[in-house]
Parts: sequence; structure tokens; C-alpha cells
Amino acid sequence: MKKFFKALGKIIAGILVLALLLIIVLAVIPLTERVAKAPAADAGDWMAALPDERAISEIVIPGTHDCASQNAQLGFITKCQALDIAQQLNIGARYLDVRLGAVGGALKLYHGFTKCKASPLPWAAQIDLEDVLCDCYAFLDAHPGETILFAVKQEHGGLSDAEFDALMQSYVQRDPERWLTPDAIPTLGEARGKLVLLRRYEGAGLSLLWANQNGHDDVSLNTVAEDNGSYTLWVQDRYEYGAADKWNAFLAGLDAAQTDGESAAVHFLSTKGTLPQGHPWFFARRLNPQLLALDQAQLGGWIVVDFLTPELAQAIYSVNQ
Repeated sequence: MKKFFKALGKIIAGILVLALLLIIVLAVIPLTERVAKAPAADAGDWMAALPDERAISEIVIPGTHDCASQNAQLGFITKCQALDIAQQLNIGARYLDVRLGAVGGALKLYHGFTKCKASPLPWAAQIDLEDVLCDCYAFLDAHPGETILFAVKQEHGGLSDAEFDALMQSYVQRDPERWLTPDAIPTLGEARGKLVLLRRYEGAGLSLLWANQNGHDDVSLNTVAEDNGSYTLWVQDRYEYGAADKWNAFLAGLDAAQTDGESAAVHFLSTKGTLPQGHPWFFARRLNPQLLALDQAQLGGWIVVDFLTPELAQAIYSVNQ
């Protein structure tokens, strides 16, 4: 019997050690994944000097993939940003990749099935869409010459497009004067001081639909031109490529895409790699420096990254000067 309890004790101890290691990997290591917070001097108002007549698709815009994932659960595989929404806007981000799920009558922020929390504390509340909008409204009040491209996707839950659109519109209609929900690409003059709703579902706002670009069997694939009704969307979102293949797809997409009043381009530098679950920080640390070193003349469209930094944001938006 003593041998049995001794063996059982070792098994329990082993399980506890493994559980502790799992907690460290999934929750503690992500706390060390940080970037600089101080914005460049021109970061808050970099759009202000651009001409009103320019289409927003003709502006090279830094964006944040899974923008609310700073404190997402299981952060080792879900954390894609080190700054919160307000900080992202302050350093120059103007395209927010917003992933939502319905909880009761509210929309909450998700990455996959995991909840995006307000802080890393285990008991922290899940971020509500209203929290994100408050940050956006405050930023636009302070910087009325700017606009925010608000790209919304139903990330979690089983609502129909009609149900999800109705719930999203309930938020828009609380402050309708702050929103632009166009059916064609607007000019910057039309969009200044407002959020432009880009929807990845059927409903109100500018359509931003594309076929899933998963898989890595054929790594020659990059940008696809998608018919979005009033305009053509060029999109590269090869999120299951390894770092080298992702970089090649990114460059090829920049070269192929068109951006004008009748076409727009969104280029994702984010990837989770070829494994079932990835570590976004691993790839961002390799890909973001390559983007920083790239000739600015090659940049175009809306460039969406993981772990956006002030330096990287400035390198993107300064192309417009």
C-alpha cells in the first residue's frame, strides 16, 4: 500500500509540474512580449495633411491584426498585440481588425474561442465592443482629421449574418454621427472624424469579404482579387504559411495588388505558421524587422501586422507624405 501511495504521489506531483509549466507557457510568457509605447511626434495626426479627395484605398495605412488580443486567454497562442486599442491609435494604427462574438445582447471581443480580457488578471472582465468604441471616439475627438477603418468579423458564436448585423447596428445607432457605413470606397474627406465600418459579413457598411486563405500545401499562392460589388478587393491573408513563405507571399501581394478609387488592397503580415497552433510573437519578431527594412516605395494598401510598434507604424504611414 505504501508503494501505491508513493507512486500515486509521484504521478500527482508530475501532473502538477506539467500544469505549472503549461500555465507558464500559456499565460506568463506572453506577459514578457512587449513593444515600445511612445508614439512618434506625428503619429496622432498623420492623416490631417492628406488631401480630402484621396480615396481611403489610396492611403497606405498601418493596421493591427486581432486588435484586442493584448490580454487574450491562452496568450502564448492568441496574443497578437502588445498595446491596447488607445495605444495602437496613438502610435498611428488606423485599421483595426475587430473580432466579435455575441454574449446575450452584447458584442464581446474574441480571438477564436478565447476571450479578450481587459487585463491579464484571471478575473478581468471580457472587453465589450462599447469599450473599444469609447477609445475610438475619444481618439477621433482629439484628432478630428483622422479616420479609423473598423473591420468587423463574427469570430465566435452562431448568429446568422442578419442577426449579427442587427446587433452590430445597435451599437452604431447609439452614435450614428460618428460612423460612415458606405457601400462604395469613400474619400478621406468623407471619412474624417468617423469610423468607417468594413464588414466581413453580409449587412450594412463597406463589404470586406474574401474566401478563406488557409492551408500551406501550395505556398506559391498570395494575393487574390475578390469582387466586393462596388469595388475590387485585393487580399493576402495566408495565415498558415511559415515565416519565409509568408514574406514571399507578402512581397508578391504588394507587387500584384491595385489601389485606386475602384479597388483596395489589404496585406496581412500576420501568420500562425504551419502547426495547428502557432505563436504569433515568434513570427512577428522575424517578419516585422523585414518590413522595416523594406524600401518604402514598395508599400501600398492597408498593411495589417501582429505586434505593431511605433517605429513600424511610422514606416508605413510616412509613405503618404
